Amino acid sequence: MRLHSAWQLLGGLTVMAGLVFPASAAELAVGSKRFTESYILGEIIARTARTAGEAEVTFKPGLGNTAVVYAALKKGAIDVYAEYSGTIAFELLGGKSAVTLDAINHALAADGLAASVPLGFSNTYALAMSDAIARQRGIAAISDLARHADLVVALSQEFLNRKDGWPALKQAYALPFVAQGLDHGLAYEALKAGRIHVMDVYTTDAKINRYGLQVLADDRNFFPPYSALLLYRADLPQRLPKTWAALAALGDKIPPARMIAMNAAVELDGKSFAQVAEEFVTPSAAAGNQPRRGLFTRFIGDDFLRVTGQHLLLVFVSLTASCAVGIPLGIWAARSTTAHRVILPMVGVLQTIPSLALLAFLITLLDRIGTLPALVALFLYGLLPIVRNTSTGIAEVARGLKQAAAALGLRRGEILRLIELPVASRTILAGVRTSAVINVGTATIAAFIGAGGYGERIVAGLAVNDNGLLLAGAVPAALLALLVEGGFGIAERWLVPRGLREAASARR
Repeated sequence: MRLHSAWQLLGGLTVMAGLVFPASAAELAVGSKRFTESYILGEIIARTARTAGEAEVTFKPGLGNTAVVYAALKKGAIDVYAEYSGTIAFELLGGKSAVTLDAINHALAADGLAASVPLGFSNTYALAMSDAIARQRGIAAISDLARHADLVVALSQEFLNRKDGWPALKQAYALPFVAQGLDHGLAYEALKAGRIHVMDVYTTDAKINRYGLQVLADDRNFFPPYSALLLYRADLPQRLPKTWAALAALGDKIPPARMIAMNAAVELDGKSFAQVAEEFVTPSAAAGNQPRRGLFTRFIGDDFLRVTGQHLLLVFVSLTASCAVGIPLGIWAARSTTAHRVILPMVGVLQTIPSLALLAFLITLLDRIGTLPALVALFLYGLLPIVRNTSTGIAEVARGLKQAAAALGLRRGEILRLIELPVASRTILAGVRTSAVINVGTATIAAFIGAGGYGERIVAGLAVNDNGLLLAGAVPAALLALLVEGGFGIAERWLVPRGLREAASARR
């Protein structure tokens, strides 16, 4: 009865979790990519939209690279985000030469999208290297790199694969390098330490001057203009006219120097994305000049309850699904040799699939980003310990017990409920416990597709190479894993009959 009641309680919590954020008649979802400037612009857009007071505005930060965020926009998971004209023309629309905004909008119309409201600055891709090494080797332009094949080139993964990125740039300049992939935030430190020599940068990067870098001239005019603007669903101006009027007022309000200064405030001064955006939207907020945030302050920041709730939802909803499917599969595997030979290898293979690859596959399969594909991925990863332990526990129930129960007239289902499951409960619960603890850590990957949780802080920390922000996500996740481990220890004493615990202890 206790085991049954526990599952009823967990199921009830799962249903309640879906009611935490009720739907609003007027909603606006703002997205961002996973780099400093995009986080800041996303916060500015969201806060500006809220000033209109017309819609419930949510901000979904760090959804992923360009392709993921654009897919979210097309599918309606978000309504607007900050993009760049060159990225739209070349990466998203496959253009081969610079195109006008009218031409961009003509192509976007087929997907129900539009682009407008230039923000006032351009953030162009470029290659950069240490100023000292560039002067020593006489390198001032990208074409000069071809004479120095010994240089180590490290580029962000997105730039490595963009249509307007490394493959086309390498061909245009006949460059001899085999570039390696490296997170953009980490590349600055690697270049400073001399482990790499050339990296890709955005021309509004605040760290260019701080690290003494030289931006190499694009002497063959490879890169198109990358004017920052709003990319949005075409019905937004009609659906939320007051909100759109507020957003349209952002036009030409962010000159290049201001954008570089805001990037620097985050990456060099330790301010949060939200604080910098608030100082832009509400200039009086800058008067306080809040001090650099300490580690503890970051742990219990304004987003703590939100990301904790998201993380708990991801872990326990996926765990409930894993139990609902994994325990019956384990029972089947214990009773059928054929099923055992099929089920155990299948759930074992699921564990070998790289998490980001599985997420990418699920995004395509489910045709959406966010919580659902993250839950499905965690559900699949949680199956193996539960299936394996259930199968083992049921198989180890003494045959004599089952024969005695059958002799008393109990049916097969009654034997399972009254004999096999109680006897195997300790082993089954151990599998559930393992799955839960693993899921707490694995759930951090959900942030890569906009599902939130503690991984949101980790992803943001990677974007700005901020160890404090990384720890603000990693430490709560580790503490939650310890709490889950302890909670299951208590649950075991409550759910598993005392005699079975004592028998298991005696066997040890």
